[in-house]
Amino acid sequence: MPKKLIILSALVLMAAGGAMGAEFNLDVKEYQLDNGLTIMMLENHTAPVITYFTIYKVGARNERRDNSGISHFFEHMMFNGAEKYGPKMFDQVLESKGGRNNAYTSQNITAYYEDFPAGALEIVLDLESDRMADLTLKEEMIKSEAGVVSEERLVGVDNDNESIMDEELYATAYMTHAYEGPVLGWMESIRNFNRADCMEYFKTYYAPNNAVVAIVGDFDSEKTLALMKRYFGDIPAGPPPPRVPRYEPEQRGAKRVFLERKAEHEHFMRGYHVGDKDNPDLFALEIIQFILTSGESSRMHKTLVNDLQLALYQSGGFDWGFDPSLFTFYVAVSPGVDHAKAEAAFDSVLAELTARGPQPEELQKAKNSLTANFYKNYKTNHGTAHELARYKTLYGDWKTMYHFTAGVKAVTVEQVREVMARYFKPKNSTTVVLVPEGDQL
Repeated sequence: MPKKLIILSALVLMAAGGAMGAEFNLDVKEYQLDNGLTIMMLENHTAPVITYFTIYKVGARNERRDNSGISHFFEHMMFNGAEKYGPKMFDQVLESKGGRNNAYTSQNITAYYEDFPAGALEIVLDLESDRMADLTLKEEMIKSEAGVVSEERLVGVDNDNESIMDEELYATAYMTHAYEGPVLGWMESIRNFNRADCMEYFKTYYAPNNAVVAIVGDFDSEKTLALMKRYFGDIPAGPPPPRVPRYEPEQRGAKRVFLERKAEHEHFMRGYHVGDKDNPDLFALEIIQFILTSGESSRMHKTLVNDLQLALYQSGGFDWGFDPSLFTFYVAVSPGVDHAKAEAAFDSVLAELTARGPQPEELQKAKNSLTANFYKNYKTNHGTAHELARYKTLYGDWKTMYHFTAGVKAVTVEQVREVMARYFKPKNSTTVVLVPEGDQL
């Protein structure tokens, strides 16, 4: 793209972000049913469509070592039938009305959504309340779905070098915290899921008092609240979920793991312990992630991929977690290049940003892009519903999202340097190196 066009595009985004920022005040109506179900509604009558998002406050962090992966397993089970709508009917009924759905599981939450024509709202409420109240958890169905998830793990993790490295990274970086476990779960755990554990997990974590619902689109809030009470009001609240121990001892020195796998070239992954969602350094870390890893103009890409040609590609970032998480980097080393040479160049990029901080124009670009991307999340019903539910689940107040742009804009060059020095140091690092089988370590 010509340079002038890039500059023009950036200016347009900045102007749009500024305009939205001045009037960005969502008229969200928030309710809580007697059973604890939190509901947020935002009417948008520009098109006859609706997004319905449900986030359950449960993820891999809530699991024991002997039921590793059960949160992701329930993501599957929630589509396998309940009292009124039997196996596979959820998708069939929704699609017959012109809707679509999906779900995801992370270390912190499990989320489900439907995008559908406005006329299908009541059927969606019927579908969702059916599986929240009366999910089918028969032993034979559990065993069958465990086989499906086992195959997913085999293909998506065991046979994927990047995924197996990520799994090894977290298992090595954490000594006590539940973040050490993989979201998909360990294979032995998946194969041994049983009905008793599943029933207990469902009653505890899939109860209305552990869920947040966001509805955005073409509907009437008062009428929809009445429908929510009708379909969800009689579902009993569950017991308070067990507290997740946050304790993780401070890392006492650099950790390093070598893996031998079938591969065409070497790879390495690096993780640094950072804070949780309430960390005052959160916005500086967002800036650092953008400067170091976002796109072809990022420092890692320019140095490792373009200038030195030591890597094929790179990526990096961190999640906003309930507990202190990892800021991770991944580098696919170029064929024929020793990982140590690529790591040395990688370390030099970190050292340069730590010593000098970002250039003023580089920092401003990061702020402009993060601000524009923030507002882009709210351009659609789907994006808005997701962000409302996510912020409400993470912080207990969806209005926390209004702090993001101000937080990003307040980051200084000196703050970036201080945060780099605080977290991105050898003592706080865990590195996983993958080498082709037969190579000398």
